[in-house]
Amino acid sequence: MKIGNIDLGERPVMLAPMEDVTDHSFRLICKEQGADMVYTEFVSADALIRNISATTRKLHINPAERPTAIQIYGRETEPMVEAAKIVEAAKPDILDINFGCPVKKVAGKGAGAGMLRDIPKMLAITSAVVKAVNIPVTVKTRLGWDHDSKIIVELAEQLQDCGISALTVHGRTRSQMYTGEADWEMITRVKENPRLTIPLIGNGDITTPEKAAEAFSRYGVDGVMIGRASIGAPWIFHDVKLALAGKSPEEEPLSLSTKFSLLRRQIAESIENIDEYRGILHIRRHLAASPLFKGIPHFRDTRIAMLRASTHSELNAILDRIENEILPAINTAGEINHNENQE
Repeated sequence: MKIGNIDLGERPVMLAPMEDVTDHSFRLICKEQGADMVYTEFVSADALIRNISATTRKLHINPAERPTAIQIYGRETEPMVEAAKIVEAAKPDILDINFGCPVKKVAGKGAGAGMLRDIPKMLAITSAVVKAVNIPVTVKTRLGWDHDSKIIVELAEQLQDCGISALTVHGRTRSQMYTGEADWEMITRVKENPRLTIPLIGNGDITTPEKAAEAFSRYGVDGVMIGRASIGAPWIFHDVKLALAGKSPEEEPLSLSTKFSLLRRQIAESIENIDEYRGILHIRRHLAASPLFKGIPHFRDTRIAMLRASTHSELNAILDRIENEILPAINTAGEINHNENQE
């Protein structure tokens, strides 16, 4: 699969853009674990052209994480064009436009998935951004605004006519937010449209290696994008790539120690990139979501302590206890099969 001149190979697996998650440290770890392409957190066009430092920091790309897409969002053409030019100067491999974010503070103001209620403006913005830059432009969107307006089959053609190089479809409407199940049959309808010639990337509920493999074999997409399932578990890309090669995670397993090391690295790099207090706040989402801690009996007090830890040394001490005392004890007692709880 190619996006412009970026060759991602066959059946590529990508890290989805996620606010407060896909910073450059996490992107690099996911890349090392097998992600074929990674996306930045989404970037506000308005904040970018105002040179807000917290926004401009999101443009930093580590050469080792490439290929990388920078994603922008906005609701007016002129700021989006100006922001696109700023992004191009940061030299990403791809510029992605967010027409899929469902949260109220974005979609409620007409940006992100809010654009699904104003298709002419969506198309005008897309065309203008494509013309303004010399790098491949892609779009990420949803099936439609709600159940009664699933317009994605027609919309995909229209976006292609604007000149985009690839399209990512999240298999939910904006009204669904992240509830219910992603509709992959609808994604297949987009792919089966003979007039669609650009690559189609499927997104939504890719939570296991098996589901990633099914997205290719059953639904026929050109690529898959993994979002929430990677939070606290960047090794999912390792397991997915094994599945796509016809192997099981047991054939080339990542040890429990390796997984803990990856989380410890995220913590250390988050602190290094921000500061101790804010770095730990940032990483708590990964710790709260990590499957490493699922199924551990009587874990409530330890979990609370882990998520309340305020210093690096305190957090490391808690992780040491979990890894070296709690998990070995319960595995010996046969209370939890850790591998089965992770995949």
